[in-house]
Amino acid sequence: MNTQKLVRMFFTTLFLGGLAALLTSFFVTSSLYGDAISRSDWMDVFGLLVFYAGLGFVFAVISQTGFFAYLFINRFGLGLFKALWPFAQVLLILLALFNIVYLPYKAEGNTIPLYALLLVAAGILAIGLIIARIKMNETNVTAFIPTLFLMVVMTIVEWIPGLQTEGTDYAWLMIVTLLVCNAYQILVLHRLTKLDPEEEERLKRLRKKRQEAKRKAQEERNRKVDEKNKQAKK
Repeated sequence: MNTQKLVRMFFTTLFLGGLAALLTSFFVTSSLYGDAISRSDWMDVFGLLVFYAGLGFVFAVISQTGFFAYLFINRFGLGLFKALWPFAQVLLILLALFNIVYLPYKAEGNTIPLYALLLVAAGILAIGLIIARIKMNETNVTAFIPTLFLMVVMTIVEWIPGLQTEGTDYAWLMIVTLLVCNAYQILVLHRLTKLDPEEEERLKRLRKKRQEAKRKAQEERNRKVDEKNKQAKK
């Protein structure tokens, strides 16, 4: 992945985050829009649009931070656990889903019913399974569990600040934005890391030149050794 591709992914994720939060705000905070429109206060409407788009940009940056942390964790886990890493990821996925239901339900002053928390966990899992299936079809079967790990565990970890706010508006705005951004990043990753035909051809030529240089160097060493052996016989 070169710098140009990385910058393009950054700004595309930023745009998707702002768009996702903005569209979600139409449903989550529809009363605010309705009140401003009823008063014909178009500056207020514009302010709401800018505010929620900016909020989406912030959530997108959080998603990107979590995504690159996931890349490091995945490589670290492969090196540490090796063949057991997929099983460890499945356990972490189950633990994250359990905590997203149990901890808020047992929290002091909780007013969210248990079925709502179960629906949230099921929704995150369902979206994760869909994205993981798409990723597996586009790459290989080994990408399924890591993708599901990102979509469930990393998304829930990134969502923690949204869960600590009063009310549910910001929590919904954040989780939708995080799911959209994480889904985009994991689905586009293999396309960005894939070499362009021109770049692949350039690397092939470079490898060929290196192999040719090694072969000539080896022939030169062999020639010198033969000359020394001939001189020693004389």
